[in-house]
Amino acid sequence: MTAQHGIDPDNRAQLLCIASRRMRRVLVDHARRRMASKRPFSEIRVAIEEIDLPVATAGFLDLDGVLERLARINARQAQVIDLKFFAGLELDEIADVLGVARATIVRDWRMARAWLQRELADG
Repeated sequence: MTAQHGIDPDNRAQLLCIASRRMRRVLVDHARRRMASKRPFSEIRVAIEEIDLPVATAGFLDLDGVLERLARINARQAQVIDLKFFAGLELDEIADVLGVARATIVRDWRMARAWLQRELADG
């Protein structure tokens, strides 16, 4: 993966950001394949701490679209969601990776999570 993206493997921040995006792509591709299969309405559980939504496979594609919109509005908040949800990092680790204060990440996490809940609830 490091050779493909031309990054220095010693740069942990770049590696984790790429890994979280890659994991998200894998899950989105899986959801797309499920949508194309004979049983497209399997359920995937999406749990982002207080967000615990059963999401149909099609809903996971909606989640990806919502995260793309968030990235256009606030790239760091979208990165926080990617690193927390898809890379499994804790908030302290995310702060280290992104090089910002923990309080900033906590604020970004709360704002992004609330925005995500609202957007997914609106459908």
